[in-house]
Amino acid sequence: MLDKHGIAKRIAQELQDGWYVNLGIGIPTLVANYVPDDMEVEFQSENGILGMGAFPYEGEEDADMINAGKQTVTLRPGAVIFDSATSFAMIRGQHVQLTVLGAMEVSETGDIANWKIPGKLVKGMGGAMDLVASAQNIIVAMMHTSKSGDSKLLPECTLPLTGVGCVTRIITNMAVLDVRDKAFHLVERAPGVTVDEIKEATEGKLVVPADVPEMKL
Repeated sequence: MLDKHGIAKRIAQELQDGWYVNLGIGIPTLVANYVPDDMEVEFQSENGILGMGAFPYEGEEDADMINAGKQTVTLRPGAVIFDSATSFAMIRGQHVQLTVLGAMEVSETGDIANWKIPGKLVKGMGGAMDLVASAQNIIVAMMHTSKSGDSKLLPECTLPLTGVGCVTRIITNMAVLDVRDKAFHLVERAPGVTVDEIKEATEGKLVVPADVPEMKL
């Protein structure tokens, strides 16, 4: 079974040379640490960065250089900084080839809930609302189950939605799953995880092919 870094490392395999990619808060931000050396990918942060790099080493942080999650980041050579209007014009104009978001729940029809738990204080959904409405290619990075063991892959989301029918692929600590035809389609299983364990942890409709390969990290 993968940890958060393992999930990020597997997601990095989804990147393609020359893409512009937006990384959401949480596990997605770790993806920037696993870009292959021979690949050019430009990471966009909706607070106004294009060319975001990996996290800084301890002691080298710049408090003014932060991503959308208010974490300190580095810039790659050639990076640019701009205002939010320009950043969201890039998102709404569909100039981002891949968006990676964390989620609390995903439904078998591709709905995503990632911004609010009723009764708990939150700051709002932020840029995710624009990203899910504009992006054509959305991957969710999350744990397969909640801390209490409940499935986060459901027939329908129970929490307030961020977007409807927008998720194309989910990469969890247990598996890679595609979302299509109102079901989760199992693509890969994490090292050491059995198909039966994934079935047990998935509440929504799960389609399992005859052969489910193990992830190669």
